[in-house]
Amino acid sequence: MASSNRPPTARSSSRAGIGLTSSSRPASSSRTPSAGRIGTAMPPSTARPGSRGGSLTPGGVLSSQVKVADRPVTQQGLSGIKTAMKGPQRQIMDKTYYLGVLRSKTNELTTEINKLQEEVEMYKQEKSVYLSYEKRAEALAGEIKDFQGQLADYNMVLDILNTSTDMAEVIRDYNMLKVQNDRDIQSMDKIFTERQVTEKLIQAVEEDIKREKVVADDIMKDTSQENQAKYMEMKAANEKLSQELIVQQQELDALNVEEESLGAEIAHSGVKQKAVQMYEKLHELKEHRDKMIAEDKNVESPQEERERLLNQVKDDSQKIASMERQLAEVKGKIDHFKKVIQRLDMDLENHREMQKEKKIGNTRN
Repeated sequence: MASSNRPPTARSSSRAGIGLTSSSRPASSSRTPSAGRIGTAMPPSTARPGSRGGSLTPGGVLSSQVKVADRPVTQQGLSGIKTAMKGPQRQIMDKTYYLGVLRSKTNELTTEINKLQEEVEMYKQEKSVYLSYEKRAEALAGEIKDFQGQLADYNMVLDILNTSTDMAEVIRDYNMLKVQNDRDIQSMDKIFTERQVTEKLIQAVEEDIKREKVVADDIMKDTSQENQAKYMEMKAANEKLSQELIVQQQELDALNVEEESLGAEIAHSGVKQKAVQMYEKLHELKEHRDKMIAEDKNVESPQEERERLLNQVKDDSQKIASMERQLAEVKGKIDHFKKVIQRLDMDLENHREMQKEKKIGNTRN
């Protein structure tokens, strides 16, 4: 084949080109250089595989039209497009490589930390500005309140001037308001002094309670283990009851507030007042009905009533006997507790005398 003597000319986008018959093949193997190279004619049996030219027609014309985009021409010829070679890469990832990666990540973290610090500083500045604005808003709100009071005074004066009110009436109203204000000031001062006195009394009582608790703890330390256990048990029960009392008092206060709000709401609504009256009347009627039903059920014959009274007398006698026994037991317990109290008083007195003797001995030494 004559492809070995191919001159370095522009390559055609098709290898088939225009087919030539065997009779028109030139004798020389050299080809004329041209921009559009004429394809080499060869028999159909010797056509290269993979050619898109297909079989040649007897007239030397292709049966189908060849498009340039179908046969890409590359620098390496028609062997196909090769992938681009990657650049040089590090083959050995030693200590310096990982140090470099770590350094780059550290730089990224440092940059992010600096960015976050800047944002924090910005938020702090915004917060300080917000606080200053809030203080300024509070001051302006106080000024607005003062101005509103002055405006109300001016509107009242303007109303007095527009209605041509007598000056004597204005002076009389002024004197009445002044007397009322003076009375309110005196009552407030009185309440304040009473509160101070009450707080002082409460403080004194609390100090007395603390001292008594210390004395009681000292006494309980000198008593037996059984009495100490009973004391601790009663103390825990007292604390529990105190907590329950506080919770119930809070619930009671909440219910009182709710009752007051509901009462005020009912007072401003005629329909609700009427509904409350009807509900109360319905409740009274229900109670009367239940009472009548109970009376009807309790209607008995004379024999049944006699038996019921006898049974009641027996029950009352048994209850009286049991109550007398309980009374005797209570009297015995009272006597026992009196003896215990006397013994505790004696122990307390002895304890105080021992403390006095210790103090006297210490002073003598």
